[in-house]
Amino acid sequence: MVVGRAAGPGRLSWANRVSIARIALAPLIVASLLYYAPEREGLRLLALGLFVIGMASDGLDGWLARTQNQQTQLGTLLDPLADKCLILGTLISCSVIQGLPDWMRVPAWFNLIVISRDVLLITGTLVLFLVLGRWQVRPTRLGKWTIVSQMLVVPVVLLGLPGKMPLLLLAAALSVLSAIAYVRVGLRVLA
Repeated sequence: MVVGRAAGPGRLSWANRVSIARIALAPLIVASLLYYAPEREGLRLLALGLFVIGMASDGLDGWLARTQNQQTQLGTLLDPLADKCLILGTLISCSVIQGLPDWMRVPAWFNLIVISRDVLLITGTLVLFLVLGRWQVRPTRLGKWTIVSQMLVVPVVLLGLPGKMPLLLLAAALSVLSAIAYVRVGLRVLA
């Protein structure tokens, strides 16, 4: 892992500030969906807009970290945490909030697959840290495609676009495949 200069003692880098702002968007999205009703259509659009801003800023924090030499250990935790807060917060909301129309629903099986993958990755990272005394968070290409597919589910659901089920199946398959790939990498590191 490349660790560049920090923003200064006791100061957060701009990349980490963007990641923290992304994390802060998650409860706003959940609240927008929680208070959504057909007569308050603006709340659905607000949730969608906040999600799109959060996902767009995912690229911004990565760009800042690379171009401003602000890659830090904290950033390797905050960036995926922000992704998970936004994605899971929205997907779970679309599963459990009563009163959402059927076309905005995400099936529980999909969330179970996404959450199981994340629990597996977190557990594996903790095991590697306990055994090796360090962690290296390096997303694979398959892992990145998995996150992108999960991100794409949200606008399709919130806009009621066709193709929701094929996209859910694709994202679920990528989630399972990437979990298997990460387990294989972890086992090789431990061997």
